[in-house]
Amino acid sequence: MKILLTGTKGFIGKNLVTKLIECGHNIHILVREGSDTSCITEDVNIYLHNGDVNELVKLFKKEKFDGVIHLASLFLSSHNPNDLSKLIASNIQLGTELLEASKSSKVVWFVNTGTFWQNYQNEDYNPVNLYAATKEAFENIAKFFTETSNLVFVTIKLNDTFGPNDTREKVFNLWTKM
Repeated sequence: MKILLTGTKGFIGKNLVTKLIECGHNIHILVREGSDTSCITEDVNIYLHNGDVNELVKLFKKEKFDGVIHLASLFLSSHNPNDLSKLIASNIQLGTELLEASKSSKVVWFVNTGTFWQNYQNEDYNPVNLYAATKEAFENIAKFFTETSNLVFVTIKLNDTFGPNDTREKVFNLWTKM
């Protein structure tokens, strides 16, 4: 399959790109203009996104992606007023632009990542923080695109991640240092 991924500089993204390449998929990644791409494998096609949704639509129509895996996100456990535009741009606007490009180019499927923090105490709507609220808002926007196209959309809500080569200060890594 021809797959476009976002968020490939994060822990999940780096590992997923490797696995998808091993499985023989044609991988394309989208990064913000000005991002450091030196650590990204040469086995992928890199597209620099300058924020122009029309250019994104053109790219999608040209490349004819089978699917999109949207991992990019800005996580902030708490925010201040200066964070609002960054949270909305990263967690709502970019995803909405990807959905628009997907719909316009007839992408078949779209995998999104959310957080268990969207549904505190297992309630339908109870975000723990603004980050979780933006992830929930994006899911609601996605409903419009699935109801007005044949796009199959799914969100995988993550609790936490851990695995080989995880350099973050997680309890498992701390235990191995003891």
